[in-house]
Amino acid sequence: MPHPLPRRRRTPIALLSISHAFVDVYQGAVAALVPFFVLEREYTYAAAATIVLAASLLSSVVQPIFGAVIDRRPMRLFLPASTLVAGAGIALAGVGDVYVFTVIAVGISGFGVAAYHPAAAVAVRAVSPSDPRAMSWFSLGGNVGFALAPLLVVGVMSLGGLEASPLLAVPAVAGAVVCLLALRTPASSRPRQEAPGEQPPPNDWGSFGRLTAAVMCRSVVFVGLSAFVALYVAERTGDGAVGGAVALFILYAGGAAGTLLGGYLAARWPRIAIVRWSYAATIVAVAGIVWVPGPAIYVFVALASAGLYVPFSLHVTLAQDYLPQRVGTASGVTLGLTVSVGGLATPLFGWIADTTTLQIGLVPLIGMPAIGLLFLHRLVEPMPPRREAVLSEVTKR
Repeated sequence: MPHPLPRRRRTPIALLSISHAFVDVYQGAVAALVPFFVLEREYTYAAAATIVLAASLLSSVVQPIFGAVIDRRPMRLFLPASTLVAGAGIALAGVGDVYVFTVIAVGISGFGVAAYHPAAAVAVRAVSPSDPRAMSWFSLGGNVGFALAPLLVVGVMSLGGLEASPLLAVPAVAGAVVCLLALRTPASSRPRQEAPGEQPPPNDWGSFGRLTAAVMCRSVVFVGLSAFVALYVAERTGDGAVGGAVALFILYAGGAAGTLLGGYLAARWPRIAIVRWSYAATIVAVAGIVWVPGPAIYVFVALASAGLYVPFSLHVTLAQDYLPQRVGTASGVTLGLTVSVGGLATPLFGWIADTTTLQIGLVPLIGMPAIGLLFLHRLVEPMPPRREAVLSEVTKR
């Protein structure tokens, strides 16, 4: 059995996971606010979709830029500051009734989210660079925050509608405090001096590029299923909207278990092997969703959830180990840019479905994890660096 994380590392990892939950509340809050924008302000569906797009694209595309900045600047203040910015944007989104102001406010929130993720991922690596379970626990926090966002938004809106949106800043304040506590723990403190001979090995840009291509394939599958699985299951099983909602719940609920499972599997077997197994399982799962009739489709949705989420945190740690001198950039790309790629590809599948059938529109999703496996074929397991080398790199000015 893998040894548990040492106590001195468990505390900062737990705090960073909690702060991740507070930040990702604001990613989930945007979609949760859409019905209130439509009902209270009479925004069109297109206008509401633009608000969601502003947040998701900005938070995804800008993350690699922040990652590159963190590679060259101290990261410590990024965490509490970005948490506050993420909360401030959503808190202001319900103030007033000017559409452009709302889009800008939501964009500001996305900007904060973008700044937080690569900085936090670098902090997790600094605390526990050689144990993939640390990143899986950190990722779990984001899953929890995203899931809790609709409950938080509905609770606040019940107090006074969109005019009560400033109350949504409360999680950001709490998250900023948690970030400061995490940075003050002994395991995340800056070493007094750099140990000679402990510099990270050279960056392996070729392996990082192939991994990034594979992660993009995973992103296309995940976003595509997120967009269409509820409609498809409702149509395929005859269970209607309830069946579709159950399928979507299974897809998302599996994220928490799958993320943790990936970290614990990687503590016993090579990460590359686990990622490959996951992609192979996803091929079977998506094929089952597309072709298997009846209630068995729910089983394949659960398998797809596992195949998509088990490698999620492993992607981040592998990318960091392939780019040991650019861990911020590696984190920003795997956590941010690849997500937006999936969103950009989804309209194509919608167009195929409109011109043929929804089943045919989902068929290309079967091939995406197979293409990802091709990119993963020649990748080798990188050697995780010692903690002293990581701390030396991520804290230098």
